[in-house]
Amino acid sequence: MWISGPAKRVSAAGRVGSLRPGFHLEPGMRVGLLGGSFNPAHEGHAHIAETALARLRLDKVIWLVSPQNPLKSPAESASLAARMASARRQARGPHMIVSDVEAKVGSRYTIDILRILKQRFRGVRFVWIMGGDNLGSLHGWRGWVNILREMPVAVIARPGAEMKSRASPAARRFAHFRLSSRESTRLATRRAPAWLYIRAPFNFASSTALRARMTKQKTQAS
Repeated sequence: MWISGPAKRVSAAGRVGSLRPGFHLEPGMRVGLLGGSFNPAHEGHAHIAETALARLRLDKVIWLVSPQNPLKSPAESASLAARMASARRQARGPHMIVSDVEAKVGSRYTIDILRILKQRFRGVRFVWIMGGDNLGSLHGWRGWVNILREMPVAVIARPGAEMKSRASPAARRFAHFRLSSRESTRLATRRAPAWLYIRAPFNFASSTALRARMTKQKTQAS
């Protein structure tokens, strides 16, 4: 999902035509896409998803659980099944969908799955959702410029990340396309590039802290 370098357009039309994503979307729906390794998923992720659902007036939020973070070794990550299970525990309510569609199409990069889903669900108004901490490092992702040009983006504030994210290369390069948070209900209908920053009460949960706690508990139990 990350890694810098030139992005290539998805040309494998067969992958799109034969895709069985495991969920159904109707044209005209407003759908948020929240990607990540979710290693594990936590309340901070739920906070981002629920904030976007309410503030953008979305019909659904799809949690895209990546098969593997390209910047980390497999030993650093729990299995896909375990990470899917943790996401399902946090993605509460009928408007949340947890999906392994990236693994199904063999995609590891955000730009690829965004294009595949747009081709598969024509007429759906997609919005890419990310935490403010990810905006600060977005310039290290493969095809990050194309991500911002592919669909509208909603950035949800995260603790300690505002200054870094607002000064990031992505924020600076696309500064003229930033909308006011007052326009959040219309973001899904805007043509990319278009993005906005949403401030909301912070949730301080993090996957790093959860993994450290789990490791400590295992050590104490052994």
